[in-house]
Amino acid sequence: MKTLSLVVPCYNEEETIPLFYQTVSKVIDKMNTPTPTVTPEYIFVDDGSSDNTLAEMKTLHQANPETVHYRSFSRNFGKESALAAGLQATTGDLVAVMDVDLQDPPELLPKMFALIENDGYDCVGTIQKERRGQSKLRAFLSSSFYRVINRISDVRIEPNARDYRLMTRQFVNTVLDLPEFNRFSKGIFSWVGYKTTYLTYESQPRAAGKTHWSLGQLFSYSIEGIIDFSNAPLRLATWVGSFSFFLSIIGLIFVIVRALTVGGSVAGWPSLVVIMLLIGGIQLFCLGILGQYINKIYLETKHRPKYIVREEK
Repeated sequence: MKTLSLVVPCYNEEETIPLFYQTVSKVIDKMNTPTPTVTPEYIFVDDGSSDNTLAEMKTLHQANPETVHYRSFSRNFGKESALAAGLQATTGDLVAVMDVDLQDPPELLPKMFALIENDGYDCVGTIQKERRGQSKLRAFLSSSFYRVINRISDVRIEPNARDYRLMTRQFVNTVLDLPEFNRFSKGIFSWVGYKTTYLTYESQPRAAGKTHWSLGQLFSYSIEGIIDFSNAPLRLATWVGSFSFFLSIIGLIFVIVRALTVGGSVAGWPSLVVIMLLIGGIQLFCLGILGQYINKIYLETKHRPKYIVREEK
């Protein structure tokens, strides 16, 4: 019988934790009927919550000390750090990453397990169809992100892929061998390769509570992914700078020819100011792109831990 580790990042999810445990436990019980198949190992990660999330985790651990474990951060480090902490704490033969809000249907676990056990897959990921209630703007930005990153990156990320996936121990160990501080899990899961397939499912509403991801946070997360898995922005800055230089040469030739053939200087300081602002803006734009990559290098070279665990059981 194999051990199935379930990594569950949580941030202010006191309402959903009991519901998640009850729902997943029922699915595991069905998997073990009539023949015991898996032994569950729950790894809840408290990402610096300010509500009673940690208290709910402790309650579950006290009731199920052998199967329920938790790690609590000293502050909020972000979901990527929570995922890394959860994966590092697992001991199972198979490892699943799931959101606690039950938008990732646990009912898929038996099918994912069968694909790995019977068909030889190393990873079974999931793709969620368009979320119910999602704004058109958010849906457009999401689809645009996947189109952009798949066009400019060597690593293909399945559109609308979720973090929800089931992985073999070898797959997880390979992911954990990647030491980078800046992590974009969707890209990392695709980058390591292995035999992977995806299941598609209908969107599910949250079991309780509200989402903690704002549109601005999702946009920043998208930028992180693009920078982590592509140098296309740097190439863009190079081409923009080259194009600006080319235009300046054309402009210089025009001014010299005009002075030699017509005489006098070109009047109009407002147009000169506009051109200066345009060139200055292009320079700042390119410096901003370069600065993002330098910032990534800076964070990597400091060798700070991805998270700090204050308490764990």
